[in-house]
Amino acid sequence: MGTSPARTDRWKALDFSPPSADADEPDLPVLVEYTQDERVAVITLNRPHADNAITTAMGALLTEILETIAVRPAVRAVILTGAGRRAFSVGSDLRQRKNMTKEDWLRQRQDFDRTLDTVRQLRKPIFTAVNGIAYGGGCELAQSTDFIIASDNATFAQPEAMVGLAAGGGSPALLPRLLPPGKAMQMLMTGDPITAQEAHRLGMVNELYPQDELINAAHRIAEKIASNSPTAVQAVKQAVRMGQGEPIEQAIAIMMEAHWRSAVHPDRVEGIGAFNEGREPSFRDPDH
Repeated sequence: MGTSPARTDRWKALDFSPPSADADEPDLPVLVEYTQDERVAVITLNRPHADNAITTAMGALLTEILETIAVRPAVRAVILTGAGRRAFSVGSDLRQRKNMTKEDWLRQRQDFDRTLDTVRQLRKPIFTAVNGIAYGGGCELAQSTDFIIASDNATFAQPEAMVGLAAGGGSPALLPRLLPPGKAMQMLMTGDPITAQEAHRLGMVNELYPQDELINAAHRIAEKIASNSPTAVQAVKQAVRMGQGEPIEQAIAIMMEAHWRSAVHPDRVEGIGAFNEGREPSFRDPDH
């Protein structure tokens, strides 16, 4: 006589489960809103009933939105967040993956790689406002942006090993740059989550806010970035990204190239003129 599989508390610490199969899906699983005269773009992962788990179609739409933002000169800063109060994103939708063929899986993996690469290659500043759970690919999506702010109830985890996967969305490369390498290794090997407070203490998260204040804080940061020279902001972002891991002299050479380009740009004249005249600068949209 067969026996029933033993129940387990293995998944309890992760505090999420697959979404209901009969839940209503939103018309748009990713939303985009432009504020501050289109200078700030707010991208919202919009499947709150599923803890913003990412389906193949959702990933494709996110890529399309990012590619559109990339070629809109007016956009100077991007906020990435999640709908609802429970989660930023728990990563790939495991219910959708349950019956995938090997070919389906590999094709989705290619699609998701394109999404994450588009985030990492975006010239414009982009940061994440993590409003709850950030697990698996959701945590990796946040790591792929320029920096993270979070609500004080947020949690971060890489539970892929718990379901038989090696993390493949960037965390083995990115997480040891955001956390002490040993702590990153422990997260990747155990799947155990860390709190927002620990992530902040260790440097993964820049700032913590009560959940109800998070999106307003994100707008304040984005608006401050958007008020600066977009050409200078994009140049310094590129210098930081390209200089990481390089020998110090090479990193300085990359920095100086960006600096000298900004020194002969009209934004430098406008910025110094505004400072001396005690007025707000009026920086033009970038040329690229």
